[in-house]
Amino acid sequence: MSDTPARSGLTPYINLDGVAKALDFYTTAFGGVERARNQMGSDTRIIHGQIDINGAPLFLSDFYPEHGFPVVPPQGYNLHLQVDDAQQWWDRAVAAGCTVVSPLKTEFWGDIYGQLKDPFGVTWAIGETKGH
Repeated sequence: MSDTPARSGLTPYINLDGVAKALDFYTTAFGGVERARNQMGSDTRIIHGQIDINGAPLFLSDFYPEHGFPVVPPQGYNLHLQVDDAQQWWDRAVAAGCTVVSPLKTEFWGDIYGQLKDPFGVTWAIGETKGH
């Protein structure tokens, strides 16, 4: 397991196809700091990975159909990053290979907000509070 425990009250734990590549991608796209990359024996899949992004932990695991975790696409959620400079975070993620789902713009509630999809199918929202 990780030698760096989760420090927040809620830590997302997601299953992806290709966690080793995702950890590398999230380091580049979101300035992540990898904390754990654990395998089971000679199996190349990652049973537990941790990367800290924007000061918060994200736990990841490859799919293990033989243990009840079948391969399914990411669905029904997004990972939201509330940051001080949305444009900088956005540009870095797009340059790394994220695709635009909803363009980064000032929304009706006054904040800057947009959504991206990473190469693993996960939707990320980037937001910046303005004038609050």
